[in-house]
Amino acid sequence: MLLSIFLGLELISKVPSTLHTPLMSGANAISGIALVGALMLSSEDQTQSILAFGAILFASINVFGGYLVTNRMLSMFKKK
Repeated sequence: MLLSIFLGLELISKVPSTLHTPLMSGANAISGIALVGALMLSSEDQTQSILAFGAILFASINVFGGYLVTNRMLSMFKKK
């Protein structure tokens, strides 16, 4: 886990600021995959249902919030 944190920080710090918007969109897509997986995990078992609900909640917040931020970032590039 420590290695993945280090690699993530190194990669993000080397990405030019103009590429942060596509990177953010890619992260939103990954959260969307987690959202679909959580929906598929929902079952009769109470523990799995609670975990699936938490995953659905947090992935939804991440996806929708990420798209709002991405939209705001893209609107900064529009000519006035």
